[in-house]
Amino acid sequence: MTRKIKKVKPARQSEHFSCEIDVAIVGLGYVGLPLALQFARSGCQVLGLDTDHGKVLDLTAGRSYILHVPAKDIAAQVKSRRFLVTSDVSLIHDAEAIVICVPTPLNKNREPDISYILKTGEAIAPYLRVESGRQEVEGVKRKKLVVLESTTYPGTTDENLKIVLEKGSGLKAGIDFHLAFSPEREDPGNPQSKVAEIPKVVGGLTPACLERALELYGKAIRKLVPVSSTRAAEATKLMENIFRSVNIALVNELKVIYGSMGIDIWEVIEAAKTKPFGFMPFYPGPGLGGHCIPIDPFYLTWKAREYGHATRFIELAGEINTAMPEFVVQKVADALNHIGRSLRGSKILLLGVAYKADVDDERESPSFVLIEKMEAKGAEVLFYDPLVPVIRPSREHPKLAGRKSVNIDTPSDLVLIATAHGPFKAYNFSKLSVPLVDTRNCVAPPNRPKLYFQA
Repeated sequence: MTRKIKKVKPARQSEHFSCEIDVAIVGLGYVGLPLALQFARSGCQVLGLDTDHGKVLDLTAGRSYILHVPAKDIAAQVKSRRFLVTSDVSLIHDAEAIVICVPTPLNKNREPDISYILKTGEAIAPYLRVESGRQEVEGVKRKKLVVLESTTYPGTTDENLKIVLEKGSGLKAGIDFHLAFSPEREDPGNPQSKVAEIPKVVGGLTPACLERALELYGKAIRKLVPVSSTRAAEATKLMENIFRSVNIALVNELKVIYGSMGIDIWEVIEAAKTKPFGFMPFYPGPGLGGHCIPIDPFYLTWKAREYGHATRFIELAGEINTAMPEFVVQKVADALNHIGRSLRGSKILLLGVAYKADVDDERESPSFVLIEKMEAKGAEVLFYDPLVPVIRPSREHPKLAGRKSVNIDTPSDLVLIATAHGPFKAYNFSKLSVPLVDTRNCVAPPNRPKLYFQA
C-alpha cells in the first residue's frame, strides 16, 4: 500500500544542533526509536538515522509509525531540537557515540544474516576518525564509541563488526575508537516496560570501551549491568530468549498432552502460579511470533556447531513450537466436523495477525502460517485485526502482503482467535452461531458461544 505523506524537509545538523551530537542511533524501528527518544528526553543531542526515507519524513513531522510510541513524544523531542532525523550518514562525523539497532534475521536455512550489521559498519567506518578541535575534553581528543544492540551470536561484535570498522576507517578498535555491545530489551505492548527503567547489560571490547559505554548509557538508563566482554553481553541476550523459547515449548507440549486427557492447561497454569517459589508461568499459543523468540535461539545453534556442540534443547523447542500451527489447524478441522463441515470450502475468520496482544507488529506471526496452512487445505481465510489494517510485505510470506482486514462480524463458518487483543477479550461472542476456536484462552466463560473450542 502506498502511503500519502506530506513532504517535510528534514533539518540539517547546522540548522538543528548548536553543539556536538551525543549519540547517533542507526535504525529507527521497534528498538532504535524508543532508545533515541529516551536519550533525547534525558537531555542528549540525538541523531536518528534510517535508510527508509518515509520514516525520516514521518518522524521529522512528528508522526509515529509504531503503535506504542506516541506521536506527541516524537513531536516534543523534534520541537525541542534534541532529536534530528535524517538519512545522511555523513552527519555521524559529528557524533560522539553511534548505536547500531538494525535487523538480524535468519535465512531460509536458519542461519544468521548479519548483512545489515556489516553494511552499517561499512557505512559508518569512514566517519570514526576524530579531527583536531572536535569532541575534545580539556584539549584531549575524545575517541568515538560504537555500540551494537542488534541481537546476534557471540563473537559478532569483536570479530565481524570489528573487522569491518577497522578496515573502513584505518583505525584500531580499543585503541583509536571504543567498541561495545549492549542487548536491547524492548517489550512492546507492555505498559510497564519503560526504556529508562529496564536494566541495561553492557559489555566492552576493553575495560576502557566498557567505561565509555557505561558513561553513555548512564545518561539515559537508571540501572546498568556491566559484564566482562562483548561476548558475555551477546550471550546474555540469547540466554534470555532461549529461556522463553524452551519454556513456551514446554507448555505447548503439555497443552497437547493434557488436552488429550481432558485437562485444561490454562486451569493448571493458574493453579501452579499460586506457588510462591520455584515456578514461573508461561503460556501456550498457536506458535511463536515476533522478531526475537522464533529467531534468536538459532543464532546460538549456528555458532555452537563451530565449536562441535549440538543445541538439543533449542532445536527440540523449535520443533515443538513450529508444530503448533498444524495442531491448531487440526482443531479447526475438528470443530468444523462437529457441525458437519470440512475445512475445504469453509470460510474462516481469523482474529488477530499481530504476533502479540495489543501491538501492531506482525513480524514472524504464527497467524501467517495458519492462513497459509488452512488455505492449502482448501479453506477461504479472512482476517480481522484492529491494529493491523493491511498485511505488510515480508520475506517469509510475500503472497499475503496487501491483504486487508475485514469487520469482526463478517459472516463465516468458523471464528479462530490467534491473538489475544484487548477488544477480543471484551467482545461478546455468546450469540455466535458458528464454532469459535480460541488459541489464547482469550474469551472468558460469560462471552463464550455454545460451540467453543480451545486449541
